[in-house]
Amino acid sequence: MLVLASASPRRKELLTQAGFTFRVHAASIPEEHRAGEDPIAFATRLAREKAQTIFVEQAQLDAPDDPLLVLGADTIVVSAAKEILGKPKDANDAARMLRLLAGGTHSVITGVCLVSRGGVEIASELTYVTMTTISEVDIGVYINSGEPMDKAGAYAIQGYAASWIPRIHGCYFNVVGLPLALVSSMLEGAEARLRNEPTATAR
Repeated sequence: MLVLASASPRRKELLTQAGFTFRVHAASIPEEHRAGEDPIAFATRLAREKAQTIFVEQAQLDAPDDPLLVLGADTIVVSAAKEILGKPKDANDAARMLRLLAGGTHSVITGVCLVSRGGVEIASELTYVTMTTISEVDIGVYINSGEPMDKAGAYAIQGYAASWIPRIHGCYFNVVGLPLALVSSMLEGAEARLRNEPTATAR
């Protein structure tokens, strides 16, 4: 059984869209950046902590021979000035983030971790996103819509902010919150190893 260790509705939608069968059991861990920790290490550490926390909980409940797979993920935005941007604390923080990102190219990193009885696999995906300049009026309207408040970097590429993004370089789904091609490959490989079937799939 595949378990998604995330409460993100976007990750749930993406996994469903890709045809996976899974259940959701969100992990609650501190999402604090450590001094000197680079962005990829930060994102992958949080993904690993989420996945391992839920795996320990679920492994005690499920049968020992159950092919339990727990998927953890964490997405961060890194400004052109190398500032790591998580979810905004409030409206002022959201406006600050949008001003940082507007008129330049930033990166989006998703750390992914898959934990099974066979071990731990960690990977990450990097996408570059170019954003146009944004007026203060548009920033205010966007924040008032509520859309930025639970998003890393204070925007959703699949929402209203799409009109400010003329181009990306890399995986679009990574910016939404889960790099589907990478995750699919990891899941299929893990299932194959657990079942000793070279063509096994998690779908």
